[in-house]
Amino acid sequence: MTGDDEALRREKAALRERQGPQRQNLATVAPGDAGARARDHLLSAFPPAPGTIVSAYWPLVGEFDVRAILHALHARGHPCGLPVTVRRGTPLDFRRWTPETALEIGAFRVAVPPADAEVLRPDVLLVPLLAVDRRGFRLGYGGGFYDRTLAALRADGGPRPRAIGIGFAGQVIERVPAGENDIPLDAFVSERDAWRASGGNGEMDGE
Repeated sequence: MTGDDEALRREKAALRERQGPQRQNLATVAPGDAGARARDHLLSAFPPAPGTIVSAYWPLVGEFDVRAILHALHARGHPCGLPVTVRRGTPLDFRRWTPETALEIGAFRVAVPPADAEVLRPDVLLVPLLAVDRRGFRLGYGGGFYDRTLAALRADGGPRPRAIGIGFAGQVIERVPAGENDIPLDAFVSERDAWRASGGNGEMDGE
């Protein structure tokens, strides 16, 4: 690890220490219909094309609750997946979810579909975060899973996947520290609005 890499790691770690409690505070005071508001902003600004495969996540305590979005996408006929951590240092897998899916507790105590669920390749990924800036750079939890996943999907010869951050409006900050391996989101959706990130380079539905 170079000195620049170590400095970036320290800067991100310090920001995580601040943004973790901040996100918890935002979750505590969020309106009860925050998820429904974000659903409406997403479907208005960036409605996925028919047949688009979308991955989301099952929210942990403090994370923005995307279940209203998941149910709406399923009702619109989109195959939906949830991320599964296979092992450290590897991209995520995505297993199919429906409202009838009996979830299990996987790595990091995250709820996931069972091992026999269909594996999907998402066209759109709805991504949790601790912070985001207007360029689309995202502060995650430090494992690098989404950056590795996006890099792998963009190198597999299939359609370019689009990544949309999902979070509270109060998680938008002026600058997220980023290095050469950090992949910017294409867009961000919150309970307040939806916007295209300046650092993303993929075409978005709804534009």
